[in-house]
Amino acid sequence: MRRALVTGGASGIGAAVARRLAADGQQVVVADLQGDAARELAAAIGGIGLTLDVTDYDAVGAAVSAHGPFAVLVTCAGVDQHAFFTRTTPADWRRLLAVNLDAVLNTTHAVLPAMQAAGWGRIVNVASEAGRLGSRGGAVYAAAKGGVIAFTRSIARENGRQGITANVVAPGPIDTPLLRQAVAQGGEKLMAAMTGATLAGRLGTADEVAATVAFLASEPAAYITGEVLGVSGGMGC
Repeated sequence: MRRALVTGGASGIGAAVARRLAADGQQVVVADLQGDAARELAAAIGGIGLTLDVTDYDAVGAAVSAHGPFAVLVTCAGVDQHAFFTRTTPADWRRLLAVNLDAVLNTTHAVLPAMQAAGWGRIVNVASEAGRLGSRGGAVYAAAKGGVIAFTRSIARENGRQGITANVVAPGPIDTPLLRQAVAQGGEKLMAAMTGATLAGRLGTADEVAATVAFLASEPAAYITGEVLGVSGGMGC
């Protein structure tokens, strides 16, 4: 049984990923700043739940030492803010970059040595189509997700000969608490704009993203690395 670490796993896409990986037979460690919710979900899927601030490098390292080694890492933790760039502040930028980009660096740095030693690993970073297309009203979020894409491709290049794959799943508009929060800030016009940008004409579901993540985390996906797979209903097509 392989052990998987899912960050931001207490709700939304992260929770769907945790449930799917557990159903596939992996032992899942659900890590989230909302520790009670993480432990509740973990108990339901036979995993381990813990409170973790993924922006804290030392805390991430301690958690990996205590609960690893991990064969699979899925980074789902994320925050967004809907505002035009000139209406944001450096404090906003630091928060968005810390959660959406720095946390990916922290967790990858912590889990990679054990993957390298084992000669097998799967890293799946959940970014966003905003990282490829940009985002009106989400410039710093898009910048962070674009950074995740470039970082993941670099990790794939560094580790491709060691049995480790690194890929990005880039969701479009997915019906999650994070999206609902953005809609509360941007209004129903924002919702109409997001669904209208997809060929499917609807929001995606967290389970649809989780199915894609689970495939990339599997043995049959061994020849897929350094890729960005959109789960976005054709957004940007």
